[in-house]
Amino acid sequence: MHYVEAKSILTSTNGMNMYRGCQHGCIYCDARSTCYHIDHVFEDIAVKQNAPQLLEKVLRGKKKKCMIGTGGMTDPYMPLEKELGMTRQLLEIVDQYEFGLAIQTKSDLILRDLDVLKRINRHSKCIVQMTLTTCDETLCKQIEPNVCTTRERFEVLKIMRDNGIETVAWLSPFIPMLNDTKENIRGLLDYCIEAGVYGIICFGIGVTLREGDREYFYEQLDKKFPGFKNKFHDRYGYAYEINSDHNQELMTIIHQECQKHQIVSDYNKVFGYMQTYESHQKEEQLTLF
Repeated sequence: MHYVEAKSILTSTNGMNMYRGCQHGCIYCDARSTCYHIDHVFEDIAVKQNAPQLLEKVLRGKKKKCMIGTGGMTDPYMPLEKELGMTRQLLEIVDQYEFGLAIQTKSDLILRDLDVLKRINRHSKCIVQMTLTTCDETLCKQIEPNVCTTRERFEVLKIMRDNGIETVAWLSPFIPMLNDTKENIRGLLDYCIEAGVYGIICFGIGVTLREGDREYFYEQLDKKFPGFKNKFHDRYGYAYEINSDHNQELMTIIHQECQKHQIVSDYNKVFGYMQTYESHQKEEQLTLF
């Protein structure tokens, strides 16, 4: 871990990342791709030490409320967040200035900040997004070694539901010949249905591999699944977009189950929902009276 001074904190679409790099060790991590120009060891996390000051300044100056997003590039709840509390500081600023929040993670550490999420949800839309890849807990620890298991993420989704906080599940990625099965898809859907998620984001049954990400992926396949690397490489080589042979069948299952259980599965609609600010203050006032 090392500290850096950031020049800005919000992107043009109001997204933020207080960290660069990640400790979760997911074998498929797109953020390792060289196109993102991370010029340090990926696990040596760059911490934007002035992020709270930058965020407070920009939110104080905004004339119109909006949704603030985080977690798209770097998980805001990697292990070092336990000691640094940077994510919590930024959430408290979002709450202070009464903006909305759409936060993405695959860690149950987010429960530490449930109190802040509930406060945000009282005045504005608050959405928690959780990534789910496999129902197999053993496989989960192999492909996502330094983060909580899918079952624990499912518990997070239920806790958010019970506290009136909307949730969205990202079902991805699916590594062909590893977790692209009917049993896995249906198991993940069962979690989403029981947890009452608002929407599911799934671009397809497969995985993308770019320079930087691809090399790490193959290296980890060799370590964790002896013999599987050659089989996978013989089938897909150095392709960027790798689709499962079962893509159409499994995507049909996802859309059918979502329609049956009133879960939004059109990812454009889900993104639109997450990007649209809504105030909850009128609802709270009506409840009081």
